[in-house]
Amino acid sequence: MTAGTVRAASVGRWARFGRRIPLHFVVIFLMVVWLIPTIGLLVNSFRPPEALTESGWWTAIFSPSQFTLNNYAHVLAQSNISAGFVNSLFISIPATVIPIMVAAFAAYAFAWMRFPGRDILFVVVVGLLVVPLQSTFIPILTLYGPKGLNIAGSFLAVWLAHTGYGLPFAIYLLRNFMGELPREVFESASIDGASPVTAFFRLALPMTVPAIAALAIFQFLFVWNDLLVALIYIGAQNPDNAPLTIVVSNLVSSLGGGWQYLAAAAFVTMALPLAVFLALQRYFVRGIVGGSVKG
Repeated sequence: MTAGTVRAASVGRWARFGRRIPLHFVVIFLMVVWLIPTIGLLVNSFRPPEALTESGWWTAIFSPSQFTLNNYAHVLAQSNISAGFVNSLFISIPATVIPIMVAAFAAYAFAWMRFPGRDILFVVVVGLLVVPLQSTFIPILTLYGPKGLNIAGSFLAVWLAHTGYGLPFAIYLLRNFMGELPREVFESASIDGASPVTAFFRLALPMTVPAIAALAIFQFLFVWNDLLVALIYIGAQNPDNAPLTIVVSNLVSSLGGGWQYLAAAAFVTMALPLAVFLALQRYFVRGIVGGSVKG
């Protein structure tokens, strides 16, 4: 390679970099704007109550002496915080695993098995995405009540509820991902005598790990941060099973007192979901992109 070719390549790289500078500035600006509310919430979580009512959060940046850990100490000192954390785990883990397991079987059937009404049934399942959760509360509570299954207030009630609410999106995402898997692999397995069950566990499931991991992130975050479903199906019926979201909401009194602790409580509850996302982030983009190309 001659010196002129090297110089031309270097100039080309710098020219491409120069053309991308405006795009980089726009992306950085949007990221900063997007993070401003979170930064403000984080700063306020370290400020005393009187400072919150007297000045904006940005003033604390120039007077760090007002920062304190009292809000976090108050939140962590609550006797039911640890119980709420454990209850959230008891709710979130099964409510993430169960719908993913069911959706994986259904997605494989929709993608690779032939049966009458397959496409119509898939459209119906996807159509359930537009059904508001609020419209299902009364009939499901009637089913869970004493005249039905009599499981209201238990962990099983909220597990089944989150499974039903999460299945349409889970089936849609996994079916699209499995539909892109190489057909030749399944045809070769069929020729070798592999049954559909064997093909599912030995081929489809291992190759769908990125989509399953992405779906696990979505479902876990939804269940962990959920307040409405837990409040409806557990709520006052069994406060001993209340998850962390209900415990945090109870930090505020009926007259609005204690609201300054919500910022600190928000970052306490954020720790575990953030760890889950960081642990599975390498699968996140692959799973979402792979499941959104082919319908």
